[in-house]
Amino acid sequence: MATDKKTAVKETPVEEKLKALFDLQKVSTEIDKIRTLRGELPLEVQDLEDEIEGLQTRANNLSEEVQKLSDDIVSRKNEIKEADLQIKKYVGQQDSVRNNREYDAITKEIEYQELEKQLCEKRIKEHTADMEKKKEQLADAQELIKDRSIDLESKRKELETIVEETKEDIEVLEKKAKEISKNIDERLLSAFDRIRSGARNGLAVVTVQRDACGGCFNKIPPQRQLDIRLRKKIIVCEYCGRILVDDMDNNEAIDTTK
Repeated sequence: MATDKKTAVKETPVEEKLKALFDLQKVSTEIDKIRTLRGELPLEVQDLEDEIEGLQTRANNLSEEVQKLSDDIVSRKNEIKEADLQIKKYVGQQDSVRNNREYDAITKEIEYQELEKQLCEKRIKEHTADMEKKKEQLADAQELIKDRSIDLESKRKELETIVEETKEDIEVLEKKAKEISKNIDERLLSAFDRIRSGARNGLAVVTVQRDACGGCFNKIPPQRQLDIRLRKKIIVCEYCGRILVDDMDNNEAIDTTK
């Protein structure tokens, strides 16, 4: 009784599967051709975006380094002012010392503060030179960002124009591809996508051309060609792995019943 309730599932003939794959490949190729009109523009846009991002990071780092050097210069100048105050204080104390030992101690403090001033002045000179150099590098980076941003805007507009002009055609073809895909089982569709993604020019399904695979151009034995024309099973090229079909637009399958 259980077997009577089973619903019979009609298996799609291989020829119909091949025709669906063949049609899907044609539509996919048309989509590829339209997208080829965009050329290298998507990559150029991405490269410019990456370059600008890198330049901006460099500019930000340089700006932070300039600020740190500027802060350090201010700090060194304050240290010089503090040293001058200390020297002035110690010089005043020299007039009231009681013995040579106190005088020598104050003299050493004055010498120490003078050395501190010299060190600060040296650091200020070094930081000033380094800061000017980094400011020049920052200006160069900002100028390059400006130039690259102009290039990016131009490339984006060019790409947007092409995308807009081909948008309708792409949508029609993608809808058609979706409809065709409904007639292909998931396993076969997955194989089609896998082969297509790794194949030259996105060709997963190719016809036999001059006794050879239309994808890799390796010769196909006569018996294998006959099997392909019979459309009784799905045959892949033993060299490149593409699905092989005869020209399903112009040729009928061989009738083996005659």
